[in-house]
Amino acid sequence: MSKTNDQNYKNLILDYPVQSIQFFAPQESKEVDQSVKITPVRQEQLKDRLGDRFHELDTPLLVEWPDGRRESIVFVNEQESDKYRFSIHRMVIYCTEISRLLKTNRVVPVVIFTSSGNYPQTLNIGTELHTFLTFNYIACNLNSMNAHDYLNSDNLVARLNLPLMCYNKEDKVEVYAQAVDGLISLEHRQDYQLKYIDFIDQYANLDESELEKYKSEYAEKSNAKEEVMGLLQHTREEGIQQGMLQGEATILLRLLKKKFGSIPQDAETRISQADSEQLLEWSENVLTAETVNEVFH
Repeated sequence: MSKTNDQNYKNLILDYPVQSIQFFAPQESKEVDQSVKITPVRQEQLKDRLGDRFHELDTPLLVEWPDGRRESIVFVNEQESDKYRFSIHRMVIYCTEISRLLKTNRVVPVVIFTSSGNYPQTLNIGTELHTFLTFNYIACNLNSMNAHDYLNSDNLVARLNLPLMCYNKEDKVEVYAQAVDGLISLEHRQDYQLKYIDFIDQYANLDESELEKYKSEYAEKSNAKEEVMGLLQHTREEGIQQGMLQGEATILLRLLKKKFGSIPQDAETRISQADSEQLLEWSENVLTAETVNEVFH
């Protein structure tokens, strides 16, 4: 999955930490409610100690009970969509380092799988005579969860993740509708509604006919029709803007390849993450640059 999608889940967990723990790690969510204190562990500290290759893991959450009814717990979250990227060995190192840095053994590793695949569930280190280390984690396999079990959930994180769950193809529009309805009914901040309608749209990926079905069968009949239509307008505008941005990036890449031949991967990455103004500036630089690096300076 792209870094953009990785960031989606980092944002989701930071914006809705209690609901995320309750949904992604129900086995360990006892008494995790709005009364707890949740603090994101500083990523800068982790990066200094662990290096860039661990930095893409989601922000760990320190959960504390002010009344002392439970000892504090650290929830370590990772989101994965590619079975070839997931490494249980990396999770072991990450969790043990978190344990050491925060001086606690109460660490809960959680992996959120957004696509199907065969992932190692347990790591045993030892010989045929003795096992010296056993490690496992909570696996939240969204693709194997039945969307119909969560259509009316009052957990916003569950509703936002409906498009990634398991459902029949003919139910896709209904699932999308329930995700949007959950966003409107459970999140009343407009800026967050705009933020997470993009989340829903990205993973639902409705085609034109499905979107028209949604508008006629659900949006027009919604009790929150005005809010729904506003979100749809935002989605349309975002889609147009994103399409224009992708077009500008494609043109710049073609110009670079035509002038310089092959393009370094880091250059392509920078282009994919740039805004329209930056792409325009780089496109103008192509005219006078003698090397690829000069384009970006």
